[in-house]
Amino acid sequence: MSYPTYAAKTFATLDQLSGGRLSVHFISGGNDHEQGREGDTLTKDERYARTREYIQIVKRAWTSAEPFDHHGEFYDFDDFVLDTKPVDGHVPTVSFGGSSEAAYPVGAAEADIYAVWGEPLDRTAEQIARVHAEAEAAGRATPPRIHAAFRPIIAPTEELAWEKAHGILGRIEARKAAQGGVLSRRHPIDKPENAGSQRLLEIAAQGERFDTALWTATAKATGGAGNSNALVGTPEQVAEALLAYYDLGVRVISARGYDLLDDAIDFGRYVIPLVKEGVAERDRAAAGGAEVAA
Repeated sequence: MSYPTYAAKTFATLDQLSGGRLSVHFISGGNDHEQGREGDTLTKDERYARTREYIQIVKRAWTSAEPFDHHGEFYDFDDFVLDTKPVDGHVPTVSFGGSSEAAYPVGAAEADIYAVWGEPLDRTAEQIARVHAEAEAAGRATPPRIHAAFRPIIAPTEELAWEKAHGILGRIEARKAAQGGVLSRRHPIDKPENAGSQRLLEIAAQGERFDTALWTATAKATGGAGNSNALVGTPEQVAEALLAYYDLGVRVISARGYDLLDDAIDFGRYVIPLVKEGVAERDRAAAGGAEVAA
């Protein structure tokens, strides 16, 4: 992890180069072994505390017109100021993710966007409520926007979508078999340390299918590695599933297929327009209701 003052300078430069489009996602680290390989020996709770201090320093560096000192638990320096600021004095978007007890207070207090992996609707609602409660406890009038991530598997018919899904699962299992039952040195299949993966495996143990389109078999096969739960169905079915998360309060959705290029094309061509249309309809209805109430 680079020192936060150096990172603040780098981020500001990237924001200038991108014309003010920078968004930074802060990750505290997935497991003790992986962090230890690069000399980071802090516990998970300590890593989240360090992330909070790190974000606070970076945001202050972006906004402070005068040099400032910092003497914290993890970082110590004097007389720092950024010569190059983000574009037009704005503060780049801060994104954060985590599903452990140590994570929620940090992201809820410091982030503009709180990222979660795709879970069943009821579990996602629980996470949103937790983030909102922690944000309120931190004194925030407006909580972070919620970001949910999925692996869409779409096809022209539901039958073809499930055929495609089981083909993808077969490829994952074949790769595991070829590599001695593992997919990566970085992520264990059966006993991941990070809470997000533990949640995905717990959900997968309860069943393969939830709500209208959520499929957990890929998460189970990968040990809950990253964004691994799928939404399976036709473009219309997947769009309706995503809109159900919008109705819960999710405002940022990311989708990464298992066949990256082809899935990106199909998702952009067939799913995104339906989601945008559905969101617009909901927003118009909400605006109309507000006018009536007024």
